[in-house]
Amino acid sequence: MNKQVKLPQGFFLGAAASAWQTEGWKGKKEGQDSYMDAWYKENRDVWYEGYGPAIATNFVERYREDIGYMKEIGLDYYRTSLNWSRFLTDYENAVVDEEYASYYSDMIDACLKAGVEPMICLEHYEVPQVLMERYGGWASRHVVDLFVKYASKAFERFGSRVKYWFAFNEPIVVQTRVYLDGLRWPFHQDSAVWMQWNYHKALATAAVMDAYKKSGFRREDCKFGTIINVETVYPRTDSPDDVNAADKFDLFYNRVFLDPAIKGRYEDQLFDLLKTHGILMEYTSSDLELMEANPVDWVGINLYHPNRVKGRMTAIRQGAPFHPCYYYEEFDLPGKKMNPFRGWEIYPRIIYDFALRMKNEYGNKEWFVAENGMGVQNEGKYRDETGMIQDDYRIDFFKQHLYWAVKGVEEGCNLKGYMNWAFTDNVSPMNAFKNRYGLVEIDLEHDRNRRLKKSAYFFQQTIANRCFSYDPDEDYK
Repeated sequence: MNKQVKLPQGFFLGAAASAWQTEGWKGKKEGQDSYMDAWYKENRDVWYEGYGPAIATNFVERYREDIGYMKEIGLDYYRTSLNWSRFLTDYENAVVDEEYASYYSDMIDACLKAGVEPMICLEHYEVPQVLMERYGGWASRHVVDLFVKYASKAFERFGSRVKYWFAFNEPIVVQTRVYLDGLRWPFHQDSAVWMQWNYHKALATAAVMDAYKKSGFRREDCKFGTIINVETVYPRTDSPDDVNAADKFDLFYNRVFLDPAIKGRYEDQLFDLLKTHGILMEYTSSDLELMEANPVDWVGINLYHPNRVKGRMTAIRQGAPFHPCYYYEEFDLPGKKMNPFRGWEIYPRIIYDFALRMKNEYGNKEWFVAENGMGVQNEGKYRDETGMIQDDYRIDFFKQHLYWAVKGVEEGCNLKGYMNWAFTDNVSPMNAFKNRYGLVEIDLEHDRNRRLKKSAYFFQQTIANRCFSYDPDEDYK
């Protein structure tokens, strides 16, 4: 039976994107490549149909149009990133690129004028390629210092208008794909480098939080945080072996960022395991003190699908580089509900379960769903006679996840909002425009023209009415 699900007071709805996935290269200067730009140039063949960040959605030239759609939908917030590689022309001395800064300033003003609050992330895979070549990227402690210089310049330029800042989006991803799994260019597997990147990004989060406190722009209504892609993990059974597998998965992929960001410290267990496997990072006691003194104000959490594991049943090849799967194997749950296009399980309860975890394990820290969404291939086949994509599957996905988010709030969890990934269809690493996530369609055949999907109007109505109609029993029929 349908019921009206009311959004809690103050609960916001928004949408997210990133600079590298939307802006395109218009106006980008020589030497301003990010890691993502360089990867695309060096290894373009692995990007679906050759699409990548070169044009992306051409947001640099079309941001006013896109913000107009945000206003039409009624979005409370729009989260994107400031492109570190383009914001500066000299990374050592933090010299600002005035042309890019002018565009970005105008974009912020356009959001505010439209009644859309901007949320700005300082790094969404956009580490400058020159820092990769010169220092090995986040493997270097010096890059932490350069990041703080960059962040301080960003606060100076935009801090009077931007209330919500984030150090990173998905800080574990690049190094995991490159150095741990060896899946992405430049295909250099080194588990110790992976862990050093993890540590330096956690340290950089605390260091920038400290800089923000001292900047003069952290007013009472401002917040600083980071955005972590939590790989919500469930053991196959309640056996000690399976539970331990899930615990180790969670430690290496989730708590490695959740703990320093929220609690200001790592677990002793992590240090012990890193020593055991010979990948303990270089660190100092003063760094750990800086982390302890600078937990974030809140966190954004990206939640897409569950991860299911079991205790390892097959042996790891002797002499193989360390990988967290030393402690677990993936478990394929029979009968699970799937998004067949993305290959991910759909399990909306992950939002509720994580909300309870934040309440019980992390002091009920304030947080929000920073990304959640459904990627679908060949969406054009769902277009009606008016030209609109009838993405009812995405509306159902939103309803299911929002239902569990509201349930969490009703049970006392400090969950503040929900953001769709993404506002428009946009480029993803390797998959490019293959799987579409947007509320707004990007038409690649017609100069990247925009068109609202049916799901955009669901968002519009839900924001206006502060409720939606939903039958929770439908999920199990």
